[in-house]
Amino acid sequence: MRIIAVFGAGKLGEVLLSGLLRAGWPAGRLIATVRRAERAKELTERYGIRVVDNETALQEADVITVAVKPQDAGSLLADIGPKMPDGKIVVSMCAGLPTAFFARHLPEGTPVVRVMTNTPALVDEAMTAISAGAHATAEHLAVAEEMFRPLGRTIRVPESQQDAVTALSGSGPAYFYFLVEAMTDAGILLGLPRQVAHDLIVQTAIGSAVMLRESGEHPVKLREAVTSPAGTTASAIRELEKHGVRAALLDALEAARDRARELATPS
Repeated sequence: MRIIAVFGAGKLGEVLLSGLLRAGWPAGRLIATVRRAERAKELTERYGIRVVDNETALQEADVITVAVKPQDAGSLLADIGPKMPDGKIVVSMCAGLPTAFFARHLPEGTPVVRVMTNTPALVDEAMTAISAGAHATAEHLAVAEEMFRPLGRTIRVPESQQDAVTALSGSGPAYFYFLVEAMTDAGILLGLPRQVAHDLIVQTAIGSAVMLRESGEHPVKLREAVTSPAGTTASAIRELEKHGVRAALLDALEAARDRARELATPS
């Protein structure tokens, strides 16, 4: 079993570490690097993993996972790039940053795998998209899949699609939470207690998602099965269309994709 080092074990890095531990990955095969001593103590006490300096992590780990904020990736790579030993695999969790950005800072030929996961990883229901950099092989992609499969589902996509993935599934949970928030407010307006409205909406969302996944049916067909002619659902759908909800979602996803592209141009 490989040794995995998570460079910059903040919230995102901790999600990966905790998921691997839940899946049975030995704590002794996990390493973290952090900036603050109090954070190092917290991770060690909570998970029993070692927190070391960057150079030690580079020497000991087989997989170098970069989980810092995109704007901090340049300074980290400037530090570790010249010290990178041969035979390492670099896995990037940095939203928006292409593998070419890493290649500029790393020794020639270093395999880089780019991943985009999302916050449902906290409950082992993530959607993680994995892409190969110029020097990454199918074997390197398999290593990344082994790491992220315990967090939920994985899918391989060309790197050119990663900005769209970021907009759709990386940011996607926020859209659903926004919808639940709005529907809860609507339920209160219709006379329901907040907790009742919340419970109704959350279970409806879970059931609908499971039906989408398990039935294999197109969402249009499932929607039509609920929509009786001249019924309550038809009236609601008409209002959603009248207010341009579909067009607003398209615009929102394009805005998220464009922001992901902007993040790809740090110094």
